[in-house]
Amino acid sequence: MTDITAIDCDVHPNVPGMAALAPYLDEYWRETVENREILSLDSMSYPPRAPISGRADWRGKGGTAGASLDALRTHALDRWGTSIAICNPLYGVQIVFNADMAVAFTRALNDWVVKEWLDRDPRLRASIVIPLQDISAAVAEIERCASDPRFVQVLVLAMGEAPLGRRQFWPIYEAAQRHGLPIGIHAGSAYRHPVTTLGWPSYLLEEYVAQSTGFQAQTASMITEGVFVKFPRLKVVLIESGVTWVPGFLWRLSKFWRGVRFEVPWVDRSPAEIFRDHFRLTIQPFDGPEDPDATARLIDHLKSDDLLLYSSDYPHWQFDGDEVMPPFIPETLRRKIMIDNPLATYPRIAASLSATSAA
Repeated sequence: MTDITAIDCDVHPNVPGMAALAPYLDEYWRETVENREILSLDSMSYPPRAPISGRADWRGKGGTAGASLDALRTHALDRWGTSIAICNPLYGVQIVFNADMAVAFTRALNDWVVKEWLDRDPRLRASIVIPLQDISAAVAEIERCASDPRFVQVLVLAMGEAPLGRRQFWPIYEAAQRHGLPIGIHAGSAYRHPVTTLGWPSYLLEEYVAQSTGFQAQTASMITEGVFVKFPRLKVVLIESGVTWVPGFLWRLSKFWRGVRFEVPWVDRSPAEIFRDHFRLTIQPFDGPEDPDATARLIDHLKSDDLLLYSSDYPHWQFDGDEVMPPFIPETLRRKIMIDNPLATYPRIAASLSATSAA
C-alpha cells in the first residue's frame, strides 16, 4: 500500500433533485413523487445556497456544488491526489416522517450512489444510508448493501428522534459489526426536536454551533448504554463534529462517571478510554487554533494519535484555498491522519487495497 497518498473520509455527492432518484424507485413511488410534485428533499442542516454548503468556484449549473462525478474528480480527487474517497450523501431521505417513503427513498439513494458514482470511478467508496424510522428495514438495507464491498460504513445523522445508544438501535450495530462497517454519525438533524436544548434557533449560525452538543449527547448515550460492551469491535466515526469539544467533554463525562457509575455497572472503565478505543473524528471542519503550539497541545489532550481521520468535506467550504489538511497539524501526524488511521478504521478499505496489491 506504499502508493496510497490519501484516504478522504468525507465527500458529499449532491443529489440534483428527486428526478435523479426516480429511475431507482419502483412504479408506486415514482408515481407518488410525480403526483405530489416532490422536487427536492434538501435539509436545512445544509441549505444548498448557504456559502459554507459549497465554494463559489465549485458550484455548477443552478448553483449546486458537487452534483457531478466530473466535478468531484476535478475539484477534489485529482486536485488533492486522493487515492480513496468515501461518499456520504446528505439528502433528506432520512428525515421524512412517512416510514415507508423513507425506506423507498434511502434504498433508491444507495442504488443511485452505486450506479452514478461507485461504478464510474474505482477510487470511490460509500456509506450505506439507512432509514432509522424503521429499524428492521434499516437492518435489511445494511444486509442488502453489505454484499457490495465498496460500501464501507453505515451513515446516520447526529440529531434524530432518540439517543443512538438506546437498545432499539442495537440490531443496526449488530449488523454493522458483523459486516465490518463503522457507524458514521454525520452532522445534521432530522428535525424531530429543536437542535438546541432551549428551543428552535433563529439563525444557521446557532444551529451550526449547536451540532457539537448533539455529538456530545450521542457519544454519552452510546457509552453509557453499553453499546461497546455488547459490540466490542464496533467503531463510530464522528463526521464534521469538530474536535475542540472532545477533551473537556471527556474529562467531564469521566469525572461524573466515577461518582454515579453504580447506575451503569457495565461501564467498567473510564468513558475517555472507551472513546479512544471506539470513536474517530474527521478533521474538516477543524475548529482548532491556528497556532501550531496550541494545536499540538489540543491533540495532546486527546491522548491518542489514532483518533483523527483525513477528510476534505467536499464540496462544503471549511478551509482556505487547497489547505485541506490544516497547516497547523504537526507534520509527524500527517501520514497517520491521511492513511494509517483511515485504514485501521475501515477494514473493508484495507482489505480491498490488500487484495489489489496482492493481485
